[in-house]
Amino acid sequence: MEHYTEIDSRRFLWVAALTIFVSVLAVLAVRSVAVRILHPNPAYLPLTVEPPVLDTILGVVAAIFVFIKVASYPNPARTYRRVAALALVVSFVPDVLLAESHGMGGGWPEACALMIMHVAVCVICITLLPRLGLTTGPQTRDSRDQPLSIL
Repeated sequence: MEHYTEIDSRRFLWVAALTIFVSVLAVLAVRSVAVRILHPNPAYLPLTVEPPVLDTILGVVAAIFVFIKVASYPNPARTYRRVAALALVVSFVPDVLLAESHGMGGGWPEACALMIMHVAVCVICITLLPRLGLTTGPQTRDSRDQPLSIL
């Protein structure tokens, strides 16, 4: 008998909310340590409170939608992790550009702090969403014919 993997729609909303919440907490923790160690220029907005929180919420919401999209693929957890790894590398580009240009008074130490935030959020997303959001079971005719829904 074949097995299927799908989003458990009964609990996915709380899994998504938990992922956002834990990601914001992780970013605030990394930010707090970075500010204590680096003492960044106050003009360096990426290490103030609001931009990292807003960027985290928007990034995790995007990650959730990507997860929903790849949930119907064969081996969705592996596919999601590969997409997330690529997105993580792309997310480093603005940080590298800020470090190289010394934009807003920052340099490589500040950019590395931002990259650590990105890695933390990526690890949270690739762990919580597949582990808590997917369910597997035997494939039945009815389960193959039903569209994916998170509601």
